[in-house]
Amino acid sequence: MSALPLLSSPTPTLAVLAADLAAGRTTARALTEACLARIQDPDGEGARAFVSVDAEGAVAVADAQGALRKAGAATSPFAGIPIAVKDLFDIAGQVTAAGSRVLADAAPATRDAPAVVRLRRAGFVIVGRNTMSEFAYSGLGMNPHSGDPRAPFERAIGRVSGGSTSGGAVAVADGMAHAALGTDTGGSCRIPAAFCGITGFKPTARRVPREGAFPLSGTLDSVGPLARSVACCAALDALLSGAEPAPLVARAVTGLRLLVPTTIALDGLEGEVASTFAAALTRLSAAGAQIIEAPFPEFADIAPMNAKGGFTAAESYATHRKLLEEKGDAYDPRVLVRIRRGAEQSAADYLDLVAARAALVEHATARLAPFDALLLPTAPILPPRIADLATDDAAYGKVNLAALRNPTLINMIDGCAISLPLSGTGGAPVGLMVAGAGGQDAALLAIAAGIEATLKG
Repeated sequence: MSALPLLSSPTPTLAVLAADLAAGRTTARALTEACLARIQDPDGEGARAFVSVDAEGAVAVADAQGALRKAGAATSPFAGIPIAVKDLFDIAGQVTAAGSRVLADAAPATRDAPAVVRLRRAGFVIVGRNTMSEFAYSGLGMNPHSGDPRAPFERAIGRVSGGSTSGGAVAVADGMAHAALGTDTGGSCRIPAAFCGITGFKPTARRVPREGAFPLSGTLDSVGPLARSVACCAALDALLSGAEPAPLVARAVTGLRLLVPTTIALDGLEGEVASTFAAALTRLSAAGAQIIEAPFPEFADIAPMNAKGGFTAAESYATHRKLLEEKGDAYDPRVLVRIRRGAEQSAADYLDLVAARAALVEHATARLAPFDALLLPTAPILPPRIADLATDDAAYGKVNLAALRNPTLINMIDGCAISLPLSGTGGAPVGLMVAGAGGQDAALLAIAAGIEATLKG
C-alpha cells in the first residue's frame, strides 16, 4: 500500500484535492487507498455506509488516472478523486438493488447511468455503492436490510444520518469518499447533508439526466451531489448537468433580498434549530443582506395536495405494483405501507394533482421573483436517536414527516436548493437551506457561496 496522502486539509474540498494532485503532494492511488482504509476500519461506519465496495476496481482506476496525469492527459482537474455512488444508480456489471432485497436477484446493469458516465469521464474513482433508505422512500436513512449509518453527531448514542442518501453523507463526513452521488425527491440530498454536517445540492429536476437511476417519483426525482462545500457541489453539478465548467464566483451578500417564509417552514422548530438558524440570519443581516420575513401562502397548499400520498405514492406504486404481488413480504414494512398508499389514488386524483402542482409552481415562481433566494431550516429537527425509532412505528412516522417537510416544499414548487452546514451547541448539526425557483441553479449556487463565506468568516 502506498503512503497516505499529504493533504492540505484533513477534510479537503475538491479544489484542494485537485491542487494537491496537480502539485504532486498526493496521488490518485494514495487518495483511493486512504478512503478504502477508512471504509474498512472496523471501528468506523464503513460496513453500514456501504452495501458494496469495489476495492480492486477502484485501485485499478486510480492507477490508470495516475498514469494519465503523469502523461499530462488528466481528463479533468478532479481525475483520481474517490467518490461514492448511491445504490440506486446503474453501474455496468453490478446489480442495482436500490437498498432492497427485492431486487437482489436482478440482472446486473449492462451500462452505467448517464450521471455515472459523466463522473467517470471526469476521472473520478468510484469506491463503492452507498446504503440508502429502501427505494429512497424515507427522510431518515434507516434500512432494516443493510443497517442504519450513524451521523457523526453523538455517534456513540447513535443518531440517524438522514435519508435517503444516508450512506453517501456519512461517507463524505467520515472521509470514506470525497463526494457522493445522490438523488433528491423530497430532501434526500439535503437532509443527510444537514444531519451529517456537510453540503448537499438539489438541482432543478430536469437539470441532470435521471435515466439509469431507479425511480421513486418521475415528477419529483432529481440527481445531485453531496460534498464539503458549495464550490464542490457546483463543480459536480456542472459535470452532471453537462454545463460548461467555470469557476464559481461567490455573490456578495450585501444587498441580497432573502425571503424567510413564515408559512409552514418555521413551524415547530426544535430549540437548537431555531436558535442556530436565527444566529445565521443575524450574521447575514449584519453583513448587509436584507432579511425579509413574510408569508408564502403557496406552501400551505402542499400538504392538502399530498393528502393521499402525492406523486411519490402514486408513481412508486405504478413502478412497484407487480413486484408487490411477487415479493411484497420482502419489503421494509415502513416503505411498503407508503408505496401501497398509491393504490388509493384514482386516475382523476392523479390528474387533479398534476394540475394543482402546475398552478402551484406558477404562483410560487411569481412570489419568488422579487427576491434573490429563500432561506429556511433544512429540517426542523436535529437527527433523532436510532434507538427511539427502531421499534416505534408511530414515532418513526412522525419524525420522518418532520424531516421531509421543508425540503419537500422546494421539490413541489420545482425549485433548486442547497443545504449548508451550521453548528449549534456542542456541534449539533443544523442545515441552512438556500433555495430558488426552477432553472436558477447557477445564480443560486453563487448566492449560496457568498452566504457560506459570510457564515464561515
